Amino acid sequence: MISKTVKCSKCGHETTITGEPGERVILTCPKCNTKGKYVFPGERKQVMKTGEPIAMEVSGLVKSFNGLKAVNNVSFNVRKGEIFGFLGPNGAGKTTTIKSILGLIHADSGEIKIRGYDIKLNGKEAKKYVGFLPERVAFYDNLTALQNLHFYAEMKNVPKSECKPLIEEMGIGDAVNKKVGEFSKGMQQRLGMARALLGNPPILILDEPSGGLDPRGVALIRNKIKEMKEKGSSVFVSSHILAEVQAVCDRVGIINKGVIVAEDTVDNLRSKLNLKPKLVLELEKTNEKIVKSVQNLEGVENVESIGVMLHIVCDQKAKSKIIIAVEKAGGNIVNIQNMEPSLEEVFMKFTED
Repeated sequence: MISKTVKCSKCGHETTITGEPGERVILTCPKCNTKGKYVFPGERKQVMKTGEPIAMEVSGLVKSFNGLKAVNNVSFNVRKGEIFGFLGPNGAGKTTTIKSILGLIHADSGEIKIRGYDIKLNGKEAKKYVGFLPERVAFYDNLTALQNLHFYAEMKNVPKSECKPLIEEMGIGDAVNKKVGEFSKGMQQRLGMARALLGNPPILILDEPSGGLDPRGVALIRNKIKEMKEKGSSVFVSSHILAEVQAVCDRVGIINKGVIVAEDTVDNLRSKLNLKPKLVLELEKTNEKIVKSVQNLEGVENVESIGVMLHIVCDQKAKSKIIIAVEKAGGNIVNIQNMEPSLEEVFMKFTED
């Protein structure tokens, strides 16, 4: 861990920050709210905690297309029994990274290991440990759901007896003998998840697993991901639905313009960005006096009045003072809601230009 004192380019205020070598930090000056970025000197290192073996490791991955780097020195790891979220805006390099991990494209440089097997040198052996759900699932339309899964079970050398129970587990048991060409997008997605689970793989790679699913389907996939973790599997999830990622992931990696800009737990990323919680107060009625009484308090960053609701961004310690100030100003509080900064806010901070 490195500590550095940085100076705001606008007001000159100095702030001490900490981070790992090669880590990129997005800063907001506490004095004038000017935003800036700082990259700690040195190379980014992979860290493995004692007792947490690595299931999948990507080191220094570089891949270019027509002279443009789609991924540039990308490094991260997924631990055994961990759910790892992989996030990034469109064109950030997510798909290129996933295809490289699976050996579907060959990287220009870097190393990818799955359960210790190098994907370039021992690709066939490495892929035995992986179940994959692509963003766009595809099956043989003229075959039934069961016939399709039987085909893939043969390819993976998995007992065909697993197929029907998996189809039923994914909630499409009544369509087991129906041709997949007649399936809806959501039904195909469920069948795709069943295919990924064939053989109970120790590593799952899921690209947009909630795509095309209704709320019941989303909940089903989410619960299955958690269940796989409990069994000791490692799950790598790439998704645009940030609320879903936040609900299941132990850690997240954020990629932007081909570079990993953050990798940690959501809570730790919130702390690094100094994102403050939001206190939402519902009042019987509000007025300018109440709003100003809150705005003038130390630790209050922003107050937004929407109807009878007050949305207050503040320090944790300021909450009790806010409630007292509202009551002293004549406000009658009907309801109080505490909202922690979401993964969406973290994502937006790390991917903004």
